[in-house]
Amino acid sequence: MKFVVGIDLGTTNSVVSFVEAEAEEPAIELFEIPQLIAAGTVENRTSLPSFLFLPTEAEISGKTLALPWDKKRDFAVGHYAKQRGAEVPDRVISSAKSWLSHNGVDRTEAILPWGSEADIAKLSPVEVAARYLSHIREAWDAAHRSDPLDAQDVLLTVPASFDEVARDLTLRAAQEAGLPNVTLLEEPQAAFYAWIDANGESWRDAVEVGDRILVCDVGGGTTDLSMIAVGDSDGAIALERVAVGDHILLGGDNMDLALAYRVSARLAEKGTKLDAWQFRGLTQSCRDAKEKLLAESAADSVPVTILGRGSKVIGGSLRFDITRKEADAALLDGFFPKATIDEALADQQRSGLQELGLPYASDPAVTRHIAHFLRQHADDSANTAPTAVLFNGGVMDAPRLRARTTEVIDSWSDQPLRDLAGGDPHYAVARGAAYYGLARRGRGVRIRGGTARSFYIGIETAMPAVPGMRPPIKALCVVPQGLEEGSDVELPAREFGLAVGQAVEFRFLSSSTRRDDEVGAIVETWTDDEMAETSPVTANLEWSGHEGTTVPIHLEARVNELGVLELWCVGRDDDKRWKLEFNVRAPKTSDGKA
Repeated sequence: MKFVVGIDLGTTNSVVSFVEAEAEEPAIELFEIPQLIAAGTVENRTSLPSFLFLPTEAEISGKTLALPWDKKRDFAVGHYAKQRGAEVPDRVISSAKSWLSHNGVDRTEAILPWGSEADIAKLSPVEVAARYLSHIREAWDAAHRSDPLDAQDVLLTVPASFDEVARDLTLRAAQEAGLPNVTLLEEPQAAFYAWIDANGESWRDAVEVGDRILVCDVGGGTTDLSMIAVGDSDGAIALERVAVGDHILLGGDNMDLALAYRVSARLAEKGTKLDAWQFRGLTQSCRDAKEKLLAESAADSVPVTILGRGSKVIGGSLRFDITRKEADAALLDGFFPKATIDEALADQQRSGLQELGLPYASDPAVTRHIAHFLRQHADDSANTAPTAVLFNGGVMDAPRLRARTTEVIDSWSDQPLRDLAGGDPHYAVARGAAYYGLARRGRGVRIRGGTARSFYIGIETAMPAVPGMRPPIKALCVVPQGLEEGSDVELPAREFGLAVGQAVEFRFLSSSTRRDDEVGAIVETWTDDEMAETSPVTANLEWSGHEGTTVPIHLEARVNELGVLELWCVGRDDDKRWKLEFNVRAPKTSDGKA
């Protein structure tokens, strides 16, 4: 493996970095990704917008989507696809990464673009992620013909809050893209590695033993929070990831919608109504406007364009200006309000019937989510506030948003909050992934952490049958929080009954707050705040001649080098073993219907 390659597969933008693994003085570089920036025009860019355009037959036959390595391309990803999103929103897929983590849909089914009425063949979230990664692999291979990407040490980042199913699906997308041997890394850790790399040896002067560093990563689709503790190990500084937040679908996408609703409301006051198609196009336009209005040297106003759809709505396209003052009111005060450390998350009243879609956070205030995270993970001394913060993600590139967030967190403690400067929020995750690859070779500092959560398997309680009631389950801890990747777990020698030769369901749970449960511990009761149930495993564990029986087994667990949980059911004679793997497809009935 000549290169270590870090890939940030982002909700809004994807970035690739690389470094020569054995270089005497390794320097991490960004890989410029060739992509369409206009019909028939290819340029290299340091980021690949995570958008996928599904064209008409005419656009395909016109060869406007051709790439240097694929003259017959029938789709487009990147800058051109993002641009087309404002013009033909029914044919553009965005935020696929958020769908990849949504357990309310079948993520292997063709559901995207969500809500589109266009006559197109839809794609699954896994397929979309695979196409982004395929484009990256093909672009890399074209530039490094003697060192193809599948032969390099590839680190692929995921949100720390991704559950095991979302991680497994990310690996599946990589395999479909021709990258079978990638290693997963949590994005907040990658951002911290990038900060270490950017500061060189001086990073040690910026932290001290006892520090609690909040990594606040607000990207296009998610808010990802982690806490890194600074300790002492034989006189040397040691870093440990001690807390990970919940999966919060709150980020730049929400802000785009906030601006779009403001524009739509002002148009409605003037008697102009937008239909759903136009609103999706407006949202895409607001995405670009938001980035310009939050920039350090932002203009007083930025125009957005809404395309026409006929005489009943708008006859022609309409231009509308969003002012910086409006953006501050909608984004700064709406998403980063001043809050207290004890302020609870807003729990909005939900309608009885809801449109199926992404499960966005009900409270849009990032600052209240930070307060909730800190209360959840207060240490034994009741300390909640961090001593330092590292910002990451495209949203936090805006100085006004960083300043407001720092001001709010600073108000929660008597000790001044330090802002760990250095690094670029747009590229930090990819750069940090490459640094981690070097650190695994002993050429850098490593953060201790292991698994972000404790994992449990549900054990059905033995009880008399009660009409209309399923037997309750107890939660057996199979992986404690903090277990290092590549570790085997020795479960207590306790036997359970395994149903074989028939379709059965295995229920899994996880917790980011139950840090004291040991392997083999059985939790009788818990609250929804303590544990979350992941997608169940449905399986038919075959054993010829034992169909429909229950056989005694014991459990073995392992967290492999990719950070994915493996669980084995082992028979008494150890000659019969069944591996439980996540099945993210909805269970089918005998007639094939879900």
